[in-house]
Amino acid sequence: MANVKQTSIPDTAPFAPFEWMLAWRYLRARRKEGFISVIAGFSFIGIMLGVATLIIVMAVMNGFREDLFSKILGLNGHIVVLKTNEPFTDYNDVAARIERVPGVHHALPLVEGQVMVSSPAQATGGLVRGITEDGVKALKLISDNIQFGTLDGFDQARGIAIGTRLANALGVMLGDSITLVSPRGATTPFGTAPRTKAYKIQAVFEMGMSEYDRTMIFMPLDEAQKYFSRNGAADVLEVVVDNPERVGEYANAIRAAAGEGVQVTDWRQRNASFFTVLEVERNVMFIILSLIILVAALNIISGMMMLVKDKGRDIAILRTMGASRGAMMRVFLITGASIGIVGTFAGLILGIVFCANIEEVRQFVAWITNTQIFDPSVYYLTRLPASIDVHETIYIVLMALALSILATLYPSWRASTLDPVEALRYE
Repeated sequence: MANVKQTSIPDTAPFAPFEWMLAWRYLRARRKEGFISVIAGFSFIGIMLGVATLIIVMAVMNGFREDLFSKILGLNGHIVVLKTNEPFTDYNDVAARIERVPGVHHALPLVEGQVMVSSPAQATGGLVRGITEDGVKALKLISDNIQFGTLDGFDQARGIAIGTRLANALGVMLGDSITLVSPRGATTPFGTAPRTKAYKIQAVFEMGMSEYDRTMIFMPLDEAQKYFSRNGAADVLEVVVDNPERVGEYANAIRAAAGEGVQVTDWRQRNASFFTVLEVERNVMFIILSLIILVAALNIISGMMMLVKDKGRDIAILRTMGASRGAMMRVFLITGASIGIVGTFAGLILGIVFCANIEEVRQFVAWITNTQIFDPSVYYLTRLPASIDVHETIYIVLMALALSILATLYPSWRASTLDPVEALRYE
């Protein structure tokens, strides 16, 4: 008997052109494969919308945080210094020493007090902040957003500056007078009498944060000291530094410069609960919205499993013609991964375009539905913010790509392990 020399058919190189050709043919819709194509289409839309939604929501939440952060720190000091056991009468000397600390922009003396604000039309609550002219001009959130009037001569004019929403609520305008009522007035034999005084509106500002625009009133420092009976003392010194994120590094130097008997707190300590809530909400939303991408990836699995079952005869014929298991696995890997990869980058583009035009989209939806979307009285800010974090967006894209590729592994493996004899026997 003659010896028969068996020769093995060499395997093709990974991701050869014919593998891409087959994958592309399986992605195209045909009449009898219409249902599979519908599933693939929905998987593509699911991945695209999942990635876009996650990018948009995270960008909006980042925008909220950044806008609130800039507004809060634009009005309040990064570090607050106050005397604990005695009136803060030497605030000018302490401020001068603190301003010599490297990294400190300025230290502003401040007097604060709650008042009732009234006009002939309305009465409401307000927060008075007594500050010098140089100090209020140093707060760019105020000085750069004056709508009416001026801050020039603020110390000498004895007028006040109020927000646009407070002016609208009281029905007053520039040059009108409003009455401030403080419950802590002069002490009489019958008790403490409220202090009442009228002030002329010298300037009207709009910071873009409704809560501040509705309640904040700025008054010259020496006038606030008299009105609140501070006897030449300040309540606190608000210190503004170069980098608010590094306030911990400045705190010890500022404490040493201020001397003994002072307490130093930074903006993170004063707003810890507020920013913690924002961070927790942000993380929870990320987890919830990631489930959209996961569901879309599961759709890829179901669609690919149906495609493998439908193409069983084709797989068997290709195997008998010499196609290797690895080649079959790569064909279906390319087919499934293409849906996820293209969907991911389509979602990335959609998310970026949406975020870039989010305010226009909000206005359009409000116009179509004839409703007020993003009410400033509820959300504090007057516009819908969106800030895309590059690193976070890259993480979202990588997560979507990973889920899309992982979703194709099992169907691709099933295609590679299909027995040609069994597949052809029942055809």
